[in-house]
Amino acid sequence: MTVEVRGFGWRHAGRRAWAVRGIDLRIEPGERVLLLGPSGAGKSTLLAALAGLLPEDSGEAEGTVMVGGRPPGAAEGRVGIVFQDPQAQLVMARCGDEVAFGLENLGWDPPAIWPRVDQVLATVGFPYGRDRPTSALSGGEQQRLVLAGGLAPRPGLLLLDEPTANLDPAGAALVRQALAAMAADPACPASVVLVEHRVADVLDLVNRVVVLSGEGGIAADGPPGAVLDHHGGALAEQGVWVPGRELVRRRAGTAPGEVLLRTEGLGYRHPGAPGPALSDVTITVRAGEALGVRGPNGAGKSTLAGLLGGLLAPTCGAVRATGALAGPGDDPRPHRWRARDLAGRIGSVFQNPEHQFLASRVDEELAIGPRLAGQPAPAVAATVDELLARMRLGHLAAANPYTLSGGEQRRLAVATALGCAPQVLVLDEPTFGQDLRTWAELVDLLATLRDEGRGIVAVTHDADLVEVLADRVLSLQAPAGAPAPRVGPR
Repeated sequence: MTVEVRGFGWRHAGRRAWAVRGIDLRIEPGERVLLLGPSGAGKSTLLAALAGLLPEDSGEAEGTVMVGGRPPGAAEGRVGIVFQDPQAQLVMARCGDEVAFGLENLGWDPPAIWPRVDQVLATVGFPYGRDRPTSALSGGEQQRLVLAGGLAPRPGLLLLDEPTANLDPAGAALVRQALAAMAADPACPASVVLVEHRVADVLDLVNRVVVLSGEGGIAADGPPGAVLDHHGGALAEQGVWVPGRELVRRRAGTAPGEVLLRTEGLGYRHPGAPGPALSDVTITVRAGEALGVRGPNGAGKSTLAGLLGGLLAPTCGAVRATGALAGPGDDPRPHRWRARDLAGRIGSVFQNPEHQFLASRVDEELAIGPRLAGQPAPAVAATVDELLARMRLGHLAAANPYTLSGGEQRRLAVATALGCAPQVLVLDEPTFGQDLRTWAELVDLLATLRDEGRGIVAVTHDADLVEVLADRVLSLQAPAGAPAPRVGPR
């Protein structure tokens, strides 16, 4: 399917600034395009436009977008998309039904549906059968499932918004293998537009690179080698993860301080689940130390983050606050604390940041925490201004948090957690969706907080983050028949 974009721009309702503007682009059938650009340049917005997912009443458009000679909304079944947040696409209770749903709506012959479902589930390396509840999947497993759903109808145009960002290394490799096999299959000559910050991982999958400028329009367009050779330095300055760039390590300069959190035989079983999501975890979180938490999808990393953050009550074992984190006379179990006390001691950043937004403006979102902590109005305003500046969100102060890019939402979530100046910060995939510049700034911020004496826990698949920041690493294993978690030095 040929894609024709002429003078395209989009501005979200209620926003002064355009999310993307001045885009002129033609994609030929079978081309595989890597779409690059700094965080907030409009990459996800452009994908949504190509998929016909920008309703007229949700913003202002200019220019034209045509897919296969028709407006995107008229290309039903011919365009597949995988979003940054897989939960935004899940509609069915069982995994097999999730993949079959699109085929049924497109009128596939019933006898052909289930063989195709099984085929695409195997293609993306999905580890379960059709009857697995979608509610029992980890974020990375959800991503593989929605990719299978996107591939199932054999689309003529496949749009992928960071499809491996929530996957463990093995799962990400399986997804890349599936995309490579699809690209090489003459029976499936789909055009592909891929958004991915980590360029080196996907260069073998694409034959063209298009770079969106943060100021509007296209900054570079051409074969991958030519674009990186001629524009590599400029792209790196804009925040693109150009291969070969060395990262600066930010290890702690002093020994860790007192223990702030301690777990004892910690475990959790989700209601109705056949087995535990996490079991027998015994660790400490110390002041002035960054703990990296790694492990395969489904190992319970996000569950551990919820338990450490006081957002889940353990079903076995315990999380206990100690030292300066435990208030005099308080129950030492964080999940028993009042919301105000919890926010002022332990800050949490969810894997899906939009799940924790409460306000309709960015600045109001940042003000919630300081107000909850009882700060007077001048102090609240000063805190908000500082957080806006530290996270490069000043130009978005009046914007609705739900209209921000994925990377901007992630930085906002970190900023909201910092609003109450917690002593422990628990972050679930904090660097997801970040360009190189904002990634480095976020690492510097976390390192500074660590060096000021905060305890940092980063749950992540980002090997670079662990290498650069973590002072200690917790490696979780998948729960079924796996040994207990391993904790060790770097």
